[in-house]
Amino acid sequence: MNKKYLIALLLPFLLAFDGPKLKKIAITKNVSLAIPETFAVMPDDGIAREYPSARKPLGVFTSPDGQIDISVNQRPSTFPEGDVKMMQSFYKASIQRMFSEVKFIKEESQKINGRDFLVFEFVSTVKDERKTQQLAPVRKYTIIQYTFLKDQMLIFSFNAPAQLQPQWQETAKAVMASAQVK
Repeated sequence: MNKKYLIALLLPFLLAFDGPKLKKIAITKNVSLAIPETFAVMPDDGIAREYPSARKPLGVFTSPDGQIDISVNQRPSTFPEGDVKMMQSFYKASIQRMFSEVKFIKEESQKINGRDFLVFEFVSTVKDERKTQQLAPVRKYTIIQYTFLKDQMLIFSFNAPAQLQPQWQETAKAVMASAQVK
């Protein structure tokens, strides 16, 4: 079969598997992120349930089925501004303490839109360690990245069930690469 005909036959199928379209969202006047067009702002009761904290995140967006979340948080930083590399071992240990098991895909400092970020990509497992009843482990695929804004730490995260990693990994990377902090 001629290569041109083969490409013409396969092209519609390849384009159908392209990731979701992203739209740019202003989180604050200084922070923006591109998220999938179908994602919506998570309601306050969902935020309280999924992100229990004394400080409400700056923004949380969720997929139509509620399985995938993108969040942006801000908190005072205890690290000197701009010293992203120094934070790496501290945040890696913090991530490892939060889960029963963590398999890191990536851990590095990276320039994103002209700003230094500390980026972790991993699959985590939380096992039910109660003695009375056993629930199946919960596995999540996550990209989390940290940067400074004055004396504040900005935390961007993308979370999905681990079984959805193959279909969402490229979109997750595109979302996280769109982070802009002025």
